[in-house]
Amino acid sequence: MSSRAVEVAKGVPPLAPEREVIWPKPTREKLANGLQVILAESHSIPKFHGQLIFLSGNAAAADRAPGLAEMTATVVRTGTQRRASRQLEEDLRSIGADLSTEAGSDISAITFTGLSEFAEPLLDLVHELAREASFPEGEFERERRQKLEEVKLNRTQPSSLAGERLRKVLFGAHPYSQVSPSEAQVAAYKREDLQSVYREFYTPQNALLLLVGDFEPQEMLKDIKKVFGSWSGNKPPAKTYAETANPRGRRVYLVHMPGAVQTQILAGCHAITRKHPDWIKLGLTNTLYGGAFNSRLVMNIREDKGYTYSPRSSVNALRQHGYFSVSAAVRNEVVAASLTEMFYELDKLRALPVPESELADAQNYLSGVFSLGLATQDGLLSQFSNVAQNELPEDYLETYRAKVRAVTSEELLATARKYLDSANMQIVLAGDRAQIESQATLFGDVEIFDAQGNRLE
Repeated sequence: MSSRAVEVAKGVPPLAPEREVIWPKPTREKLANGLQVILAESHSIPKFHGQLIFLSGNAAAADRAPGLAEMTATVVRTGTQRRASRQLEEDLRSIGADLSTEAGSDISAITFTGLSEFAEPLLDLVHELAREASFPEGEFERERRQKLEEVKLNRTQPSSLAGERLRKVLFGAHPYSQVSPSEAQVAAYKREDLQSVYREFYTPQNALLLLVGDFEPQEMLKDIKKVFGSWSGNKPPAKTYAETANPRGRRVYLVHMPGAVQTQILAGCHAITRKHPDWIKLGLTNTLYGGAFNSRLVMNIREDKGYTYSPRSSVNALRQHGYFSVSAAVRNEVVAASLTEMFYELDKLRALPVPESELADAQNYLSGVFSLGLATQDGLLSQFSNVAQNELPEDYLETYRAKVRAVTSEELLATARKYLDSANMQIVLAGDRAQIESQATLFGDVEIFDAQGNRLE
């Protein structure tokens, strides 16, 4: 019996038919200097949201130092050749705008929002940051000190240490293995290092400009050409990266945190990127396993067993590679029991077809979460950015919900068997060695590290 029939039988009103989504048709143009522009109208409020994305991040700078693109993005925000930090803040306030900078493994970005009537001065400021950042010595030193404190704090956080160790295990010599710099590496950052990354990455041929909001696309395009048209710069040279690690068999990596009363469990294996044709099927499989609040993993180790408050699984996509992971923070005494249930649910999903009613619920959830993300300009920007960064088909957003609903139970079973690689899952435990080492040995050979990443006997 379908979930709809069960609801009717219980006297519960069935769900209304899913509403059609009318997507704004994006305007796409490539400027003469190589800058790619994507514009989409959304007239819900008299504002607009935007991102200037550079297609290079920490991975592309890893041969110089871990986290260097992230530090570069942070200091870009602190001043230009024409405006000091305080002047930047005053100018943003005067036009009712917000602006932030960031970088991850694969991209660096300037993200901004403002009133549509002040679009040109805000775009001018964004262009200034992208072209004329001055990297003031005092601001650089201040941001470096803050980064040192952040790194020290992360060395006390089980979730940070577990994430760092799993990435090292899965990616080996590839730059994706570098999640966070060490204190010594941050201390060694030089202002000139940041300026070098800035000159190489922040160029129009390496950039996407996306705007969503209350504007007429052709008029906005005129402003963009006026502001960004004179910007020049080449595409960064292509990088060749080492192959990722390929760990076989289950193995346990214990990060020793003396006195910890909880253990952070994190297990993972290689998966796929957003461009892979199986992405939607794997996303739905993950929703059933541990990616939603009513997923099998949550129902088992949170609701039934009470081992943890927030177990979760996810499919993590990077540009060149992806990985599947499952995590939970649990009491020390139930580490082995929690891992047992994690693998039980994983292997069950690989062994038995998902009942149609459960599949329908997961499809409703995934489709509903997707639809909620379309209610705001910011949500629309995120979706268009995802398509552009990952070079997805132009109709990806329009066809997404239909593709989710077309996935069959048989396809899910095949997807789970293909990508939820139970036999080769790598297990990281961040906790007190004395409390959990004997439990760890039940799941494979154990390697032990301290919080600084040094191997212990």
